[in-house]
Amino acid sequence: MLELKDVKFSVTDENGQNKDIINGVNLKIDESKFVAITGPNGSGKSTLAKLIVGIIKPTSGQIIFNGTDITDMSITDRAKAGISFAFQQPVRFKGIRVVDLLRMASGKQLSISEACTYLSEVGLCARDYINREVDGSLSGGELKRIEIATIIARNTVLSVFDEPEAGIDLWSFNSLIKVFEKMQKNNTNSILIISHQERILDIADEIILLSNGLIKAHGSKDEIMPLVLGTNQGGVCEKLKA
Repeated sequence: MLELKDVKFSVTDENGQNKDIINGVNLKIDESKFVAITGPNGSGKSTLAKLIVGIIKPTSGQIIFNGTDITDMSITDRAKAGISFAFQQPVRFKGIRVVDLLRMASGKQLSISEACTYLSEVGLCARDYINREVDGSLSGGELKRIEIATIIARNTVLSVFDEPEAGIDLWSFNSLIKVFEKMQKNNTNSILIISHQERILDIADEIILLSNGLIKAHGSKDEIMPLVLGTNQGGVCEKLKA
């Protein structure tokens, strides 16, 4: 479904020297999988997500999606091909109601009842939100769940979430976990989440451990969680140095 072939990404630092952020990543994500990418700060996780959705383009390598080379595709064309992206900080749209956002996401003139169904799926009381504006009156947790509702409404083949736990309180995080647990249970499409949170990693079918722009491990939750938690011989720091 999604395959990265020797993908590299580098930037030029203030001294004019090339700095490698992603160092030749090879990766396959199959259909109907809930996959989490984790690793230390600065390991390249968010950069990898941006490469997949098309916000930035790789310095070299290929990105294949459903058999098509999308390496040079724009973020808009990738969205049309079936890839969604949820930002760390969801965008606010003053003057646009939640129901309008859901209709735009689905590409259909949803009825109020249909739009309310999507809000209910992410644990929001539909009547309290359906006609609210997507503006500063909404909390970070509310915005996150509304953004997830729009992704569910789009029904895309691959949904990418970049640290969805960022900037929300504990109550909102607990609600978010319930949403992801439900998505994992009912999942027919693929979900890729960038996260540090053990509770999110524990939901995943597969975990990818990234360090210094390289994949250090990729496997089932049972295989990778001991490395993440540092319970294997040498602990996670030693493993990441290997």
